[in-house]
Amino acid sequence: MTANKRMEPSNRRDFIKLLLASSATLILAPLLKACQIFETQKPAGNSATALPQTLGKKQTLTAEPTDTTIPAQTREADVSTIALVGTSDREAGVSHVLSLFGTNPVHGKTVLLKPNFNSADPTPASSHPLTIRSLVVNLQAMGASGITLADRSGMSHSWEVMQKMGIFSLASELGFDTLSFEDLKEQTDWELIILPDSHWKNGFPFARPALDAGAVIQTCCLKPHRYGGQFTLSLKNTIGMVGKYYGAGGHNYMSELHGSSYQRLMIAETNVAYSPALVVLDGVEAFIDNGPDIGTKVQGNLMLAGTDRIAMDACGLAALRLLGLSGEASQGKIFDQEQISRAVELKLGIDRAEKIRIITDDDESKAYADQIQEVLTREG
Repeated sequence: MTANKRMEPSNRRDFIKLLLASSATLILAPLLKACQIFETQKPAGNSATALPQTLGKKQTLTAEPTDTTIPAQTREADVSTIALVGTSDREAGVSHVLSLFGTNPVHGKTVLLKPNFNSADPTPASSHPLTIRSLVVNLQAMGASGITLADRSGMSHSWEVMQKMGIFSLASELGFDTLSFEDLKEQTDWELIILPDSHWKNGFPFARPALDAGAVIQTCCLKPHRYGGQFTLSLKNTIGMVGKYYGAGGHNYMSELHGSSYQRLMIAETNVAYSPALVVLDGVEAFIDNGPDIGTKVQGNLMLAGTDRIAMDACGLAALRLLGLSGEASQGKIFDQEQISRAVELKLGIDRAEKIRIITDDDESKAYADQIQEVLTREG
């Protein structure tokens, strides 16, 4: 099978079965090394009118890609690289994809680890504890000076979600901190972000611990979103760092978001507040309908890593379509989806699918990457 040959539905099912059968044979990547350290830009200023910086320069990867899928005329500086590992083993998959991506953005820095803890429902509704475990262990091995796992849940209180998911026990075992953004009550705990020409009426509050961290590492799931977002990947995961209130009480920003016909545009706009040092997408399991807390669950056998949220969400949405996604996010061009198109307008990453380079280092993963690339080429 070549990258430009379309897989018919029967072969596609065989391909997914092949991934399940072969995942146990994937060879663990070498131990992570401290590679090139790159700086992420922090939001400028402390006033409510300060517009934070967006993405910085693309970093140079140390891993040699086995699959270069970009046009020859596209300059390297315009390319966003996504590392892909086909796996059903979350712990090994996280280590493997981090090693393959080949950068170390956390050495000597404090890290805020942002999971997807929207609810305590099982993965892919929420980040899997084994994914969190592997991320923490790897970040510690990469020299992070401290790690705080933090979130604001949408369907529950994040403290309750963390308790049900066993995160407090894990934190005690591995030695990292936890924080519920709901417990930030003082107005000084939040930065009111004012974005010109935004669809937010009066800006939005963003958690200051995320802005003050040396590096924000985000991990998201693979699923659609039936409450107006249409899909919830890395761009949507940022909403967990946006406050429901600005300080104690007052205007309900989440009611404004979910009641707006511009919801998907507003989701993208919150991403101007920060630039992630790394995003890891756990697609070992996926929902292909409903979401974010319930849905038809399928085996995705996928782990992605990158820094470009547009490229990450484009690849995630292509993977969901491969797996049989239904609903609005399954229709139309990927780069015409409102979350992605608004993020492109805001220059949060690449502006078209042809600029995505997917790197792999084994045959099964390359076959998976070829199929995702085919969807991006056809539907991007």
